[in-house]
Amino acid sequence: MWKEECRKMDPVVGSGRIITAPLITEDGEPIHDPLNILEANPDKGLAASVPESGQKTETSTELSYSASSNSSASEEMESTSHPPLEKKVIQWKLTLHQIGLDVVRTDRTLVFYEKQEHLSKLWDILAVYAWIDKDVGYCQGMSDLCSPMIILLEDEADGFWCFERLMRRLRGNFRCTESSVGVETQLSNLASITQVLDPKLHQHLETLGGGDYLFAFRMLMVLFRREFSFGDALYLWEMMWALEYDPDLFSLYESESAAEKGEGSKGKAKSSRQCGKYERENMKNKAKSSEAPLPISVFLVASVLKAKSSKLLTEARGLDDVVKILNDINGNLDAKKACSGALKLHKKYLKKAKQ
Repeated sequence: MWKEECRKMDPVVGSGRIITAPLITEDGEPIHDPLNILEANPDKGLAASVPESGQKTETSTELSYSASSNSSASEEMESTSHPPLEKKVIQWKLTLHQIGLDVVRTDRTLVFYEKQEHLSKLWDILAVYAWIDKDVGYCQGMSDLCSPMIILLEDEADGFWCFERLMRRLRGNFRCTESSVGVETQLSNLASITQVLDPKLHQHLETLGGGDYLFAFRMLMVLFRREFSFGDALYLWEMMWALEYDPDLFSLYESESAAEKGEGSKGKAKSSRQCGKYERENMKNKAKSSEAPLPISVFLVASVLKAKSSKLLTEARGLDDVVKILNDINGNLDAKKACSGALKLHKKYLKKAKQ
């Protein structure tokens, strides 16, 4: 239903194509650029310009001629049949080309995305999500989170709903204001953890001007998709969510009516045995602390910093060096070791925090 609603606002949705160039201005006026018109026309356009292997592409002269022949007709239709766009529609349409640009860069080393149909499926899901989540919309990084759903689940609706549920957990990271980004809270927590567990490293990072820990921004935003290989990233996600498992989380995935019906049936207090290992430690600490538990992802970043502590202390002479050292780990981390390290640091942090 939502996809059909979006298709009526922009026919490229569901057409098997994607948009990679802006189609309207911030005032909602169409941009009459030949290539843009081709992208907006799903029957004759190129949208995304990712040809299949062996497929002949049109020359720029042919493209310009084709676009010019459509241009006057397109302008006439817009002036006679389209009322001014609502603000929310303009906002949504302005994100479509940005989604397209991110989609063609996402997991581009994977053979799976050599097929246009898979690129368009990823674009469709993100375009529809941007429409239904009016508060956050689309932000860079969401394509990295959505991509595994497309690869693992053949049905597009299944992929959409898995991504939508994942965003219920993570959308706070993408919530931005003029003065802050949602993930900044986790970066602040990371600074506090490092200060407690490795004060020497924390002091060194502060001296280099990295006390805000923005160099760890990407790890938290896209849940280590760039730091681990594709397979290891999925393995890491499974372990993280198993370690954090709490049976009460199920209520987040129920419909409101189902949740209301279930409220009266909640009798027994949950047993710690029902929870993941990480959550069990948090449950022990809840009785002694009023602070909300931190997500395991923050301790995973802390474990990465701990593993690279010696190198950061001896080789980092500026923030560029910090970023370079951390970028060198991309695709080379071990998911199981990272989770094991995060659990150890979590236990140690809770112990020191009590003292």
